[in-house]
Amino acid sequence: MPDNNQIAAASNVLSEHWRAGTKLGALDSAMRPRDRAEGYAVQAGLEKTSREKLFGWKIAATSEAGQKHINVAGPLAGRILAETVIADGGTASMKGIEMRVAEPEFAFRMARDLAPRATPYSVREVLEAAGTLHPAIEIPDSRFTDFTSAGEAQLIADNACAHLFVLGPATSADWRAIDLVEHRPTITLRGERYIGHGKNVLGDPRVALAWCANELRALGLTLRAGEVVTTGTCHPPLPIAAGDVFAADFGAIGKVSVRFA
Repeated sequence: MPDNNQIAAASNVLSEHWRAGTKLGALDSAMRPRDRAEGYAVQAGLEKTSREKLFGWKIAATSEAGQKHINVAGPLAGRILAETVIADGGTASMKGIEMRVAEPEFAFRMARDLAPRATPYSVREVLEAAGTLHPAIEIPDSRFTDFTSAGEAQLIADNACAHLFVLGPATSADWRAIDLVEHRPTITLRGERYIGHGKNVLGDPRVALAWCANELRALGLTLRAGEVVTTGTCHPPLPIAAGDVFAADFGAIGKVSVRFA
């Protein structure tokens, strides 16, 4: 098992590759996490490299398409660092990105902390702590050259493939009354239209939010007021290139867009 120095070293290696836009084949065996818990320990070190308060959390692989994309069996949680957030309508650099995909997502901002506890939270309890719902776009990437063979533990260490994130405005609609399972956002990209589906997100974006809360609970962490949780793509990841504009229309929930350069 990697010791604290090796875990910190792994965090630093991954952080340096993210900042430089470079890739590595794998972490050295001495510092390589072997299970989810060790992966999350390395990931926690990434938060310490940020000078700003944690922006929130992301969930990778909440859909079958997402799981196939990175070759894992189920969801992974990752941190959204403040310096990775791009303004709605802003421009995302393609520098160093190998995945070259974007994903339309339902994101929640927490209104209050979830109290730490030993037993799982229900979906209802987590929703009662949520304040606002937002349309969002995630631009994932990995620090590993071949992310499909990196494995679950290393991908968790790699911040669950977090890279860049775009948060749209909070909806003014009564989002608690909207059937998110059957909600179908429209994505426009290079003149083509694509239709997402809320049920692609662990069957229900609200269930995905609760999954994140409970994944963190098991690690001794909790969702806190102000943090954003983006719940995973509602459409198979869509290929992007410099010059593209990715626009997602979530109907009553609102719109969000980003340009790539």
